[in-house]
Amino acid sequence: MLSNLAARDVETLIHPYTNLASFRETGPLILERGEGVWVHDSEGRPYIEGMAGLWCTALGYSNRELIEAAVEQFHKLPFTHLFSGRSHDPAIDLAEKLKEIAPVPMSKVFFTASGSEANDTQVKLVWYVNNALGRPRKKKIVSRLKGYHGVTVAAASLTGLPANHTDFDLPIANILHASCPHHYRFAQAGESEEEFSTRMAAELDELIEKEGPDTVAAFIAEPIMGAGGALIPPAGYFPKMQEVCDRHDVIFIADEVITGFGRLGTMWGSQALGIRPDSISFAKAVTSAYLPLGGVMVNEAIYQALLDESRKIGIFGHGYTYSGHPVSCAVALKAIEIYERDRLVEKVRAKAPLFEERLAALREHPLVGEAKGMGLVGGLEIVADKASKRQYEVKKGVAVKCVGFAQAEGLIVRSLAGDRISICPPLIITEEEIGLLFDRLARALDRTAEWVRQEGLLAA
Repeated sequence: MLSNLAARDVETLIHPYTNLASFRETGPLILERGEGVWVHDSEGRPYIEGMAGLWCTALGYSNRELIEAAVEQFHKLPFTHLFSGRSHDPAIDLAEKLKEIAPVPMSKVFFTASGSEANDTQVKLVWYVNNALGRPRKKKIVSRLKGYHGVTVAAASLTGLPANHTDFDLPIANILHASCPHHYRFAQAGESEEEFSTRMAAELDELIEKEGPDTVAAFIAEPIMGAGGALIPPAGYFPKMQEVCDRHDVIFIADEVITGFGRLGTMWGSQALGIRPDSISFAKAVTSAYLPLGGVMVNEAIYQALLDESRKIGIFGHGYTYSGHPVSCAVALKAIEIYERDRLVEKVRAKAPLFEERLAALREHPLVGEAKGMGLVGGLEIVADKASKRQYEVKKGVAVKCVGFAQAEGLIVRSLAGDRISICPPLIITEEEIGLLFDRLARALDRTAEWVRQEGLLAA
């Protein structure tokens, strides 16, 4: 029997990434308050928020400085926009700060309200720029299988996950998908990570040559694949992919929506993984998710092309009502101030070895095939047979069951495609809380193993 609040939810809301049919029976987990890395449900039960919400609440919950920054800006100027040459201090200050901390020199910043909008904007900018450069055929954008770039029409097309395409009539034209760089799942027998990376780069080169270098405009990649499975790239992967892009005059877009602002122990994932992006998408931790904000940073060459085409047409015809919302920008400025003042990037580097060690130890569990992380993000893969890497049938929902057991243990994690489980706690998590997180996850895996035995899935 659902509670009154849960029943009202079921009858009023459509929940993202949810089985809408089974949800009518199970109902929601209703959260009421949060403090630090902890959230509490409507019954008062505490949980470690092991996913920082959706990879985003980097500074944890109820940070007074972020709240006060929002309130102060609400009192001063709660809204204006950037259309038709208007502006305001928070947007200017934030754009300057983002350029200052960018992993490579960037020329200009365009603000959005989300990562999906940022990546939709990336697609439009790529097409606009190549029209400006007199290259009307150079429009194809290469993403990757299992990559995740959002759910708006163009961003969902970039996303390489079947659930985001099926019956939405996606992907749209001019979107291609290269191979997924998951060494554990897709490497050939005896193939080292470096060798696998070399093959991935050769496949990208072959794809571009097959399509025609004069038709391929950009390559977009997350430094670490998030919703596709919390997948850590193999050794040497990005420098090899970058060389192919450079050789074919292909714009390299780094989707830093998850990895920006300290997640990997560097301010940007690009710095940790040897990426030299021409354009960057950001969102999520830029405000620690306290208010919606995203954006795109572009280099000088891209900006000059935008400038030339705008001069020719008479306008740059793109923008959102909430581009550079003053309250969101004020909160972002405060968040970045906290990241720098409290040396959170350095603290992530200090805590990362414990996080990675505790995660790697789960490989000894009979259900776990791979467990790998970087910084304060990681994923594990549940398998039916460790030697062959054989997976359970998707419809059995083993990872989903494990996430349910974790919730019963007081831990929120997330199940992803291919029986993967992701972990991405707030950056402020303490070493003691890291220990609690993995203790609870280990117990959830034990309970899952017992459920698998009871259900007779071991021989399936």
